[in-house]
Amino acid sequence: MSKTDIKPIANLVLATADKAESKTASGLYLTEEAREKPRTATVIAVGPEAKKVKTGQRIIYESYSGTEVKYQGEDYVLVAEDKVLATVG
Repeated sequence: MSKTDIKPIANLVLATADKAESKTASGLYLTEEAREKPRTATVIAVGPEAKKVKTGQRIIYESYSGTEVKYQGEDYVLVAEDKVLATVG
């Protein structure tokens, strides 16, 4: 699990988004533009007001609800806890 200096505030959740598939099930390679952005991620940190999501959980969040952040060469997504639809596992 990644460690970062980023500390979410309020009810925000910091997570590492899953990578988009680069190949279809039939073996075709997808361009960057054709890849569907995943809506699943692993939680790295939570803000002090986040009550239902915990560090280490995998989440599914609403499309277009997260803010993508690149910090020290790593890609993260910040999502409000109320935009998290479900936990996985």
